[in-house]
Amino acid sequence: MSHSNLEPVKYEDYSEGDSASFTKTVTQADVTLFAGITGDFNPLHINEEFAKTQMFGTRVVHGAFSEGLISAVLGTKLFGPGILYGSQKLMFKKPVYINDTLTAVATVAEKYTKKDGKLKFIKVDTKVYNQDDEVVTDGEAEILFM
Repeated sequence: MSHSNLEPVKYEDYSEGDSASFTKTVTQADVTLFAGITGDFNPLHINEEFAKTQMFGTRVVHGAFSEGLISAVLGTKLFGPGILYGSQKLMFKKPVYINDTLTAVATVAEKYTKKDGKLKFIKVDTKVYNQDDEVVTDGEAEILFM
């Protein structure tokens, strides 16, 4: 399911188990740009000499980078126009390194309504895998339909 037009997606079109993914290989440029965009210049991410002295022995990619890939799969692959990415719970399970290939996967877990059906929500299981099929980021999102 890829949504590229401007037609709002409909709550009724989704069922539990519907899933989509987005894959990207993380480059040095991505890490540098992400640091500049977010202001997170922690040397663990941008200074190899410093990172060599830390627990992973090399630079690691910002954890929030994985969350950005989840946002991409939710906003452009699984869903699209007419939703609000309402919340995200995350656990960073494994480090991500430059040149890792990440795949964000979003799967519809539960549909529910509030306020007598006026507010429509979908709970989504969100995972990011590395190229070795290991879960690096695990979480749960809540999508609100407009």
